[in-house]
Amino acid sequence: MKTGFVFSGQGAQYMGMGKDFYDSYAAVRETFEEASDAIGHDLVKICFEDENAIHFTPYTQPAILTVSHAIEKVALEEGLHSDMLAGLSLGEYTALVSGEALSFSDAVKLVHTRGTLMENAVPDGQGKMAAVIGLEASAVEELCEKVSKSHYVALANYNTPNQLVVSGSAAGVDRVADLAAKAEAKKVVELKVSGPFHSLLLEPAAEEFAQHLKSVEFSAMKKPVYSNVTAQQYPDSSAIPDLLTKQMVSSVRFEQMIRQMIADGAESFIEIGPGKTLKSFIKAIDRSVQPKNIEKPQQLLKLLNR
Repeated sequence: MKTGFVFSGQGAQYMGMGKDFYDSYAAVRETFEEASDAIGHDLVKICFEDENAIHFTPYTQPAILTVSHAIEKVALEEGLHSDMLAGLSLGEYTALVSGEALSFSDAVKLVHTRGTLMENAVPDGQGKMAAVIGLEASAVEELCEKVSKSHYVALANYNTPNQLVVSGSAAGVDRVADLAAKAEAKKVVELKVSGPFHSLLLEPAAEEFAQHLKSVEFSAMKKPVYSNVTAQQYPDSSAIPDLLTKQMVSSVRFEQMIRQMIADGAESFIEIGPGKTLKSFIKAIDRSVQPKNIEKPQQLLKLLNR
C-alpha cells in the first residue's frame, strides 16, 4: 500500500506547536538548533514563547518547516515510511527536504527569505486573501474574471471541490466576497495573512526570490515529490528553481495534486506538522483514502500501534 506524506502550510502555526516532540526527542531538539543556527533566530523562542513572532511571516515559514521536518524525522526513525511527498505551498519545501532534493539548512534559509519577501511585497492594506466555501471552482473563476476587469483578483488555492481561496487587491477580494455571498456561497472568510499570496501582485518578490534560488544546490530526488503549480511529480531536480519561483505567483492546485497522487497509487495519506487542515481537505477530496495526521507523539504511537 502506497502512502503519501503531506506537509502543513502557512496558517497552521500556533504557539507551542511541536513542544511535545521537542520535550521527548533529542533529534527534534537538534533540528531546532540547526534551524536556529541557519537563520540566526531562536526557533525555540519563536515557537514556544512569542505569540507575535510565530505569526510574523519571515518567522512563521521557517518555524512550520522546522516542526514538520522534525516530526517526520522521528516518524521515520520509529518505522513509518512514505512513497510520495507533497505539501501545501510552504509545505512543498518540507517535501523537497524529505525527498532529499534540498538540504534542511538551505530550506530554512530559503523560506526565511521567502517569508521576508512575501511580507514586504505589497504595502499593508492593499492586498488580501479570502476563502470561499460552498461554490465550485468554475463559479469562483468566473467571479475573479468579472471583477478583474476593474480590480485584480485571482484564484489562489484549489483546496477541495468546495473550498477555494482568492487573492489580489483588497478591493478585488472584497468584491468577489460580496458576489460569492450573493451566489449563495456557504461562507466567505478573510484570511489572516500579511499579503495577497499566490497572485501576480507578488511578481517582483518572486523575481527577487529566483535570484536566491540560483545559489542553492538541488540534488536528485529519492522519492516522487509533487509540485503545487503543475499538480504533477517534479520531472527532476533541474525543474525545482523555476517551479518554486512560479509557486509564489501561481494557484496552489492542492485538490488536483492529491487526485494525481491517488491516480499514482497513494492509498493512504499522513499529514505531518501543525494542525490537521490538510487531513480535512483530503477527506473532502476523497473519503476512501482515510487520511491521518501527526502533530503530537501520541498520534504517532497510535499509527505505530503502540
